[in-house]
Amino acid sequence: MSTTAASTSHHLSPAFPGRAPWGTASKLRAWQQGALDKYIQEQPRDFLAVATPGAGKTTFALTLASWLLHHHVVQQVTVVAPTEHLKKQWAEAAARIGIKLDPEYSAGPLSREYHGIAVTYAGVGVRPMLHRNRIEQRKTLVILDEIHHAGDSRSWGEACLEAFEPATRRLALTGTPFRSDTNPIPFVTYEEGNDGIRRSSADYTYGYGNALSDGVVRPVIFLSYSGNMRWRTKAGDELEARLGEPMTKDAVSQAWRTALDPRGDWMPNVLRAADQRLSEVRKGIPDAGALVIAADQDSARAYAKLIREITGNKATLVLSDEAAASQRIEDFSHSDDRWMVAVRMVSEGVDVPRLAVGVYATTISTPLFFAQAVGRFVRSRRRGETASVFLPTIPMLLGFAGEMEVERDHVLDKPKKDGEEENPYAEEEKLLEEAEKQQDEDTGEQDQLPFEALESDAVFDRVLYDGAEFGMQAHPGSDEEQDYLGIPGLLEPDQVQMLLQKRQAKQIAHSRKKPDAEADLLELPAERRPVVTHKELLELRKQLNTLVGAYVHQSGKPHGVIHTELRRVCGGPPSAEATAGQIRERIKKVQEWATRMR
Repeated sequence: MSTTAASTSHHLSPAFPGRAPWGTASKLRAWQQGALDKYIQEQPRDFLAVATPGAGKTTFALTLASWLLHHHVVQQVTVVAPTEHLKKQWAEAAARIGIKLDPEYSAGPLSREYHGIAVTYAGVGVRPMLHRNRIEQRKTLVILDEIHHAGDSRSWGEACLEAFEPATRRLALTGTPFRSDTNPIPFVTYEEGNDGIRRSSADYTYGYGNALSDGVVRPVIFLSYSGNMRWRTKAGDELEARLGEPMTKDAVSQAWRTALDPRGDWMPNVLRAADQRLSEVRKGIPDAGALVIAADQDSARAYAKLIREITGNKATLVLSDEAAASQRIEDFSHSDDRWMVAVRMVSEGVDVPRLAVGVYATTISTPLFFAQAVGRFVRSRRRGETASVFLPTIPMLLGFAGEMEVERDHVLDKPKKDGEEENPYAEEEKLLEEAEKQQDEDTGEQDQLPFEALESDAVFDRVLYDGAEFGMQAHPGSDEEQDYLGIPGLLEPDQVQMLLQKRQAKQIAHSRKKPDAEADLLELPAERRPVVTHKELLELRKQLNTLVGAYVHQSGKPHGVIHTELRRVCGGPPSAEATAGQIRERIKKVQEWATRMR
């Protein structure tokens, strides 16, 4: 069977695909060949291939399209992509192997020089019958790129079903097959598990973990920054919090947006650190580029201005999914420029392989969006390349960073709450609706929690790599921060791990030599400073209240008196505002008091 499949690409350009990974077939990567072998053996009408961003879904799909055309299984191809830019990108990639797709098709007969068309999901949504009529006239392969977008709205899903139901073959592709909502994805098979929940079932899966082992994608170093945030609420109250400390959801959202405010100190310090990291990476990868993923147009413009002030160089600014924006991305991709700032459109599918450094400067907090955003930096061109992504110390984001290799499926049914397993994405459903809206400039975040950012600062917090955490807190510009920013950009994965361990050991040794009075930051290794979620904080408060209640009976003192005494002895605000560390101190103290009275 492999001999049969190998012959499929004999008539392709010798340069396609341009980048074969190490130790795989001469023309196709091992996973691409494996998926192709399975398809040719089974000859299914519908096929869902899940492959991590950067693994080469386009190459697989076009090689398969070439085989199907060559063997007269189909007579034409229709590619459906999420955006105008990706539609054109597909047409360009297809042209390189001799498949001509018209990305400007609108209606009427197709010119004989073309093998098919490239359209967007929105375009299909507007005129589904136009595409159905074309497909009914000739045997057609429909390639549905990032097919989870077909579930973005009921009208899009219905339009896809109406338009492509008669297709001879349908190939669905995605790097992130999971959604937090329960909109069914057209032409995807759902299988019921032992828990009674239906989940998407892929015909071939090639996850990030596998791609990392094969050297097809880069390993990602996440650099997390904390800091103090101060803001004014709609009610006029001034609040202050430190990123990474447990807070309510509203407080996390407001502290996060305060950090991303370009008028504070957090963003300039993080952009400066990211630019230093880029300089280090460019020593080994001379054309390496960096990308800021911004929340809205105003922020993107402000970040571009900051980059100009910090670096002296102009950043490429991409504000919307228009022709000019697509051209700017294309120009940046083929240039040697250092920085690009973009609103949401670059989060998925856009191929700029030289991107190696990223700044996650949006408050979209869904696993889907995060995976797509990080996917912009993982395309590997040569062995030893690493990607570096800068994040605010937000528990949810650090959780996503630590779970990069987890494969997820789309859950179609909402689990029942009466004693049954709860939906792991339930809390994020509202946020996902925002993340998946078809608008590039403004995700509506600004209207959720009216507030005024007053002040922010940045503190280097930790490095996350391969599920482990490294580093002690350090001030921007310090030697300790430079130790992590200066990690070489070309290293094998095990070398990265070893170097991070050495950097942390050096920090710890230096910290021990300093007098305690000089320590103005929490000088503990990252693994001893767990980022606590709001849920975990509630459990700590509950534990404290239980212990105080027990001590009330033991001592005869009222609850309020004991809490006041704990605050006096341990310091800090009332329990409702206390940090996890402060509550743990009080738990320890009340346990000590109770032991003495026995």
